[in-house]
Amino acid sequence: MNLFDLAGKVAIVTGSSRGIGRAIAEEYADHGAKVVITSRNIEPCEEVAAAINAKHPGHAIAVSSSLSSKESLQAMVDAGRAAFGPIDILVCNAASNPHYGPMETISDEALRKTLDHNIVAQHWLITMVVPDMRARASGSIILVSSIGGLRGTPIIGTYAITKAADIQMVKNLAREFGPSNIRINAIAPGLVKTDFAKALWENPENLKASTANACLGRIGEPREIAGAAVFLGSGAASFMTGQTVVVDGGVVV
Repeated sequence: MNLFDLAGKVAIVTGSSRGIGRAIAEEYADHGAKVVITSRNIEPCEEVAAAINAKHPGHAIAVSSSLSSKESLQAMVDAGRAAFGPIDILVCNAASNPHYGPMETISDEALRKTLDHNIVAQHWLITMVVPDMRARASGSIILVSSIGGLRGTPIIGTYAITKAADIQMVKNLAREFGPSNIRINAIAPGLVKTDFAKALWENPENLKASTANACLGRIGEPREIAGAAVFLGSGAASFMTGQTVVVDGGVVV
């Protein structure tokens, strides 16, 4: 068997209507998985699912969901299970970053939204899929973190705190879930050319500062993060849990 084969697997990828999430969903389908495409707005999700199904018939469904609503997330998980069966892979990619600037200027509302969407909602999703994984003694959970969680930042501080929480969450849950053969890991991307990160790369001065110390001298593309997600979701990473894979073009080093 190909180490990266995902045939027969069912995956949920949150925030998969665009950017990194879409790239992960498309690569999962290319490697044989059936994928739940989900984000807040249904129309973009339907477009992504249609594109995947045109290439791999019957391999994707679109379901809207909101990180603000536990009920909405449960309904999305239930829809995926009803369409394809128990969930084998969960990729928590969706996140919020409503504030750009010093932490001392963030509003209470934006602070709470960032913490709730980026930490609490992920906890909800994990608890929703783990029972089926535990019953089958198999599963892979992937949190999309950030190199912001590995170092200080003066402009996206609250977001970075939630990404550091991802890194600690996989360590804790690897200890909890390991006896059930459920793996949980994180990916920490550097700056990637997505709409979500546009504020950090569309300004030439910001882009120059972001790439000045990158070993590869550039920012990443969504598909370059998807490769790490395929690895972590597949048998190639069957002996890996509790880890954070940094994919940043050499910025941290």
